[in-house]
Amino acid sequence: MAVSVARRATPPRDLDDLRARAGWLAGRRLDELSRWLAFPLGASSLRGKGKAGELVERALGASGRAGREHDFPALGVELKTIPVGDDGRPRETTFVCALPLVGAEDAEWSSSWARAKLAHVLWVPVEGEGEERRLGVPFFWRPAPDEEAILRGDYEEILGMLATGRVEALTAHVGTWLQARPKAAHGRVRTIAYNEEGAPIAATPRGLYLRVQCTARLLAKARTLGVAVPTASASE
Repeated sequence: MAVSVARRATPPRDLDDLRARAGWLAGRRLDELSRWLAFPLGASSLRGKGKAGELVERALGASGRAGREHDFPALGVELKTIPVGDDGRPRETTFVCALPLVGAEDAEWSSSWARAKLAHVLWVPVEGEGEERRLGVPFFWRPAPDEEAILRGDYEEILGMLATGRVEALTAHVGTWLQARPKAAHGRVRTIAYNEEGAPIAATPRGLYLRVQCTARLLAKARTLGVAVPTASASE
């Protein structure tokens, strides 16, 4: 019996090409894309966004590898799928990048990977439940000066706590749009950090996440402005 090989579109030639591909995705059901790409969603993907995100990556030709590389390296664009409820609000926070627990005193927003990841984002909403899930209208986002000011303030507050050894006091309540949360395969994972006395301690790895308040604002703004990308046939 022949085995289907999962397909992946070639990387987009330029931003216009990516915009056209994203437009083609609007309204597509996930099961339809799954068949087209020969990439099974699996029963476990009916909740959450892991498999849905990979499906969208394949359809758009994202080629970035894990680590310090954008999803579309040649374009400097990051791809984020975002599960959306019937009320139009995001269902969960959005991961940005790993948070450095060591060397925070030398970290600056202007040269941070967090800023680079959020500089240009293609958002793809995932709407509905289970097998009825479909993709909403994708939209591009570059933080406006006032939006970046909020992100920068959060980043500096969070990194300031790490730089002064207050890692254990850093909770998800810190920050307006950005928050630090545990990021590990399981609760037993530990990494090195430093306490207020400068002594090394074992701490849970942290990641930076965008709060629902932030992404809900972006979604509402996109709907208000009628932001959409033109439709076209998907390139392969």
